[in-house]
Amino acid sequence: MTAAREYARGEAKVIPIESAPSWHGGRTGDAAERFADRVAEAVGGALAGKLGPAATRAFGKGWEDRAANGLAFLRRRITGDYEVDEFGFDRELTEEVFLSALRPLAEKYFRVEVRGIENIPSEGGALIVANHSGTVPLDALMTQVAIHDHHPRQRHLRMLAADLVFVLPVAGELARKAGHTLACNEDAQALLERGEVVGVWPEGFKGIGKPFSERYKLQRFGRGGFVASALRAQVPIVPCSIVGAEETYPMIGNAKTLARLLGLPYVPITPTFPWLGPLGAVPLPTKWTIQFGEPIPTDGHPPEAADDPMLVFNLTDQVRETIQHTLYKLLVQRRSVFF
Repeated sequence: MTAAREYARGEAKVIPIESAPSWHGGRTGDAAERFADRVAEAVGGALAGKLGPAATRAFGKGWEDRAANGLAFLRRRITGDYEVDEFGFDRELTEEVFLSALRPLAEKYFRVEVRGIENIPSEGGALIVANHSGTVPLDALMTQVAIHDHHPRQRHLRMLAADLVFVLPVAGELARKAGHTLACNEDAQALLERGEVVGVWPEGFKGIGKPFSERYKLQRFGRGGFVASALRAQVPIVPCSIVGAEETYPMIGNAKTLARLLGLPYVPITPTFPWLGPLGAVPLPTKWTIQFGEPIPTDGHPPEAADDPMLVFNLTDQVRETIQHTLYKLLVQRRSVFF
């Protein structure tokens, strides 16, 4: 069952991974293992032979271990010898492929500075609530890298994504593999109760699609469903403020007619897009800061407090004001957009 089909039928949002076809067992499994062994032997033989000295010059010392790990990873992929949870999260694929691909963007291009990582607990559930901006949701991906790479326990961020992500071809499947799920209270509470770090961007498309003239001004946070989930799961809420994402794609216009035709929330017009063609899709190399604020506890209230609309509203407003105040503080401290 694909995410797109579930979305269309309005059924349960967790994909039943256990019903997916498996490589294990039988002739198919044996054939996959033989194929994997042949690939590993061929690549390993080439690297150990004439390509060895060239590999040492290109990749430096220790490339043999990295190559061995890579071949072992490839073998597990081919034979299906890996695990995913009921949400579709593939931990190994996320760490070895997704995060490895995003890491240079975070470290070298945006030069993300991470503050307050100690405010994310070492174990147990926590809800990360962040501002959303930048036309393209790179801020969510950079936050995922920041938490994994800077937290002492290398915790994984399980993001709550918009419905649109899961009806797009390829994107929906990749999001599931990276551990993300639909932005709904049921999935959020299930992950939090399992002790996961869950990320939510309550502004949604209104946040990332706002004009550049309204940069760093938080949009409406919705009805506070994320607060209700945290109350029911009895986990802390960690406000997260992100500076630098607003300027990656300064949105100076919106092709609303084209957006309606394509079924998209907006089609951005920036100083470089669509004027420079594909080059206009390259984000500007802004300097980022991601700051995690002090956790707001929820275990002082009983789980049924999630049904109290006034309490939910007050906590939602507290989280929003904390993020907005921190954004202003970071902007005052910032020396330059790019340095």
